[in-house]
Amino acid sequence: MAETLNIAAAAGAVVDPELELALDVVGMVGETSLDGGNARVELALPIAAWPSAIAIEQAIERAVEALDGVDAVEVNRRTMTEEERLTLRSTLRRLMGGEEDDGHGHSHGSSGPRFLETTSATRVLGISSGKGGVGKSSVTVNLAIALAQAGKRVGVLDADVYGFSIPKMLGPDHDPIILGDTVIPTPVHGVRCLSMGFFVPDEQPVIWRGPMLHKAIEQFVTEAWWGEPDFILIDMPPGTGDVALTLSEVLPRVEIYVVTTPQPAAERVAQRSAWAARKMKLAVRGVIENMSWFIGDDGTRYELFGAGGGEQLAHQLGVPLLGQVPLVPALREGGDAGSPITVSDPESIASRAFAELAAKIIAQGPARVYRQELRIG
Repeated sequence: MAETLNIAAAAGAVVDPELELALDVVGMVGETSLDGGNARVELALPIAAWPSAIAIEQAIERAVEALDGVDAVEVNRRTMTEEERLTLRSTLRRLMGGEEDDGHGHSHGSSGPRFLETTSATRVLGISSGKGGVGKSSVTVNLAIALAQAGKRVGVLDADVYGFSIPKMLGPDHDPIILGDTVIPTPVHGVRCLSMGFFVPDEQPVIWRGPMLHKAIEQFVTEAWWGEPDFILIDMPPGTGDVALTLSEVLPRVEIYVVTTPQPAAERVAQRSAWAARKMKLAVRGVIENMSWFIGDDGTRYELFGAGGGEQLAHQLGVPLLGQVPLVPALREGGDAGSPITVSDPESIASRAFAELAAKIIAQGPARVYRQELRIG
């Protein structure tokens, strides 16, 4: 009996890469037994095609084989019953700090995920721009990976509902998993990601009015299992429309980082998005200049789009210019191929620029001024 308990404890301590929780917390270890030196462990998967099933099996085998008296380990998979899935969903909801669940799929009130609370350590970064074409999504993806490479837990929410591109750029090997009304964002390159692009074909346009956009963004934020991230990056749509307004309501602690390019015309447009953010009582924390320069084969630095736009914008907004990212063909190519440059070539000048940018954002710490209506008294 003691040996069986040891097996269950060893298997239960294994962490599922998909949920980033121990198996005993999420109820994925079933019956265990020991016959002579042969250990058997039942693995209860939430769905038959659970993406991390093989990785979990291998981890269980290593953990149990390390026990005294165990010579061989057999892991047998099965799919959870509906009741077990409801229990898992209830566990995730409880850990999220959101809806209370009675274990039968019925919710009783909602306070929202813990990362929405003013006391949460999670920082929500809104990556914004005044117009398209400045590489905002590339910045979002590579900054997220750079933060993860710095040891942070990171999520990416693609809020550019009409022009979603995050899934293609990150190149995940599976879509988000849906358990009832709880969505599990897909982990890839050390970050979790969620996008409308997972739910509609590439060629299909999203034709929605404001209320539908509001509901979709709200669900992505409040009904997804983000765990306990250090950072959630929001790839915001260009401009100052419905989605920006929704994010200001759903995520009142969002910190805005404005992406621009060096030319003055782009700087003037980016300035509008920053002023709009301030009108919505959002903290503008810094400017990121993309496509700052290009280094030719002869080693000469060319400023193809002019110079000074990012610095000028930062000065006008009274915030720091946190980073300048060079124009590197591999940066664009990596986005097209689903292989971000921070992963494919972490020592490149662009990757180093993102690493430096991540370090500066970490060092900034969270914004200290929150919306007046959130204060008590």
